[in-house]
Amino acid sequence: MNVKKIGKTIEQNIMTGISYMIPVVIAGAVLMAISRVGASFYGISDIWDDKWANNANLIIQFLHTDDGWGSIALGLMFPIISAFIAYSVADKGGIAPGIIGGTLVANMNAGFLGALASGLIAGYAVKLMIKYIHLPKSAESVLPVFIVPVLGSLITLILIQYVIGVPFADLNTGLSAWLKGMTGTNRILLAAIVGGMVGFDLGGPVNKAAVTTAMALLTSGVYDPNTAAQVAIIIPPLGLGLATIISKKKFNSELQEAGNAAVVMGLIGVSEGAIPFAVESPLKVIPANVIGSAVGSSLAVGLGAVNRAPISGFYGWLAVEKWWIYIFAIAVGTLIVTGLTLLFRRIVVVESNEHLEENDETIGNYFSEDEWES
Repeated sequence: MNVKKIGKTIEQNIMTGISYMIPVVIAGAVLMAISRVGASFYGISDIWDDKWANNANLIIQFLHTDDGWGSIALGLMFPIISAFIAYSVADKGGIAPGIIGGTLVANMNAGFLGALASGLIAGYAVKLMIKYIHLPKSAESVLPVFIVPVLGSLITLILIQYVIGVPFADLNTGLSAWLKGMTGTNRILLAAIVGGMVGFDLGGPVNKAAVTTAMALLTSGVYDPNTAAQVAIIIPPLGLGLATIISKKKFNSELQEAGNAAVVMGLIGVSEGAIPFAVESPLKVIPANVIGSAVGSSLAVGLGAVNRAPISGFYGWLAVEKWWIYIFAIAVGTLIVTGLTLLFRRIVVVESNEHLEENDETIGNYFSEDEWES
């Protein structure tokens, strides 16, 4: 197996882990958003604080509990991604070592890179055991239920605890400190880069790399990348959907229908709603998406909006610090995508049925029946 093929295989394993992790993150984020939006109606900005656990108001008590549930779900981020990377490498035998290794990564604060390494170590350790350990037929059942999970976990934990855990923890701490220390134009530039990456391939590898890294940094208290990413997720589908509403004549009937769906998907935070447009005309749509997303993200971060939850849909907007700036940035980015899209596109010429029928008749009469028979 050459280096390129090995790299492609590892990339597929990591993408599998990310795809299983995202629903867990969304569930946790929505639970958290519900509690924080609900708490805002009572003028509470720190519903996660333990002082609200025994409040006389039962609704406030519940909102505090609900915020805790969201936090628990988000805390599963590293164990889940580690487990399903291992699953992608070694099938279900990799899950137990992957979960256990990912939990140690979370406890050591070894960050997102530590979780990726944990999943790969667990997966390939299990894969090698399955390949090279051969037991008598009467003892074969011991391998999947005892040897693989125990030995696989032990190998993964030793390598994380004594080899890679501390360097990754130091790297994570240093990266977090560097990002937290960013001010002024550096923060804006970072937001523009994250936003541009998110808008580039709409749920593809570049998008997922930016979004997942931004989500992972939340656990270290770094919020700017997440704010930028969540703004950028919804700008392309909203911008393209709005373009189809403003100027239907520049889109065929299929894209007009896709535009309606894109608006809905944008509002709930699904960037894939813009994919039909990117597929139909990538050289026009992708630059517009990247520019609009980068500008919207840098505006949100530069003007001080802070999104502390990995949630981009409209239901989370009011939980954002300086939410009015956040919405303004989304609107500006959306209008840029809409404007550039309409500028780049030409009016679609649709031949009428009558004209088509005339053409059919012309083609049909090009040769007479006698001429066909001769």
